[in-house]
Amino acid sequence: MQKETVFTNLIREHQALLYKVTSIYIDNKEDQEDLFQEVVYQLWKYFDSFRNDAKITTWMYRVAMNTAITYIKRKKKRPDSVPIADVIIKQAEVKDDVIEERLRLLYRHLQSLNTLEKGLIFLLLEGKSYKEISEITGLSASNVGTKISRVKKKLKTNMTNH
Repeated sequence: MQKETVFTNLIREHQALLYKVTSIYIDNKEDQEDLFQEVVYQLWKYFDSFRNDAKITTWMYRVAMNTAITYIKRKKKRPDSVPIADVIIKQAEVKDDVIEERLRLLYRHLQSLNTLEKGLIFLLLEGKSYKEISEITGLSASNVGTKISRVKKKLKTNMTNH
């Protein structure tokens, strides 16, 4: 199979993963689409360098998250951006007012986290193990556990006080 076909199939199969990464870091639909394209470009650019040392999704998470962090550093926030909580709540189509308010509160507090903390919580919510998060972020597994514990405590304190 040609390289282009393999890559295209890979992107199609894992596009939800890429969209999730863009939505956790960017809260504006147009910027999310720009970031998605940049992530796909970076994946293509480094596709030949994937050595099968880890799962393909681990490599994709790493490239996507690093691209998102770089993108954020270069991009200034627009004043007309839509909060991520609104986007995710609309996508989830939640009808229960209590659940909807709790989700808004959670996502508002998630936005207050720094870039690394957002990434760690995102990967945790994706069901990744500390070992997988370690492979994606380059942190040791014990460091991942410590940082996640601190972020959970920070979120709990902020949400309890709010």
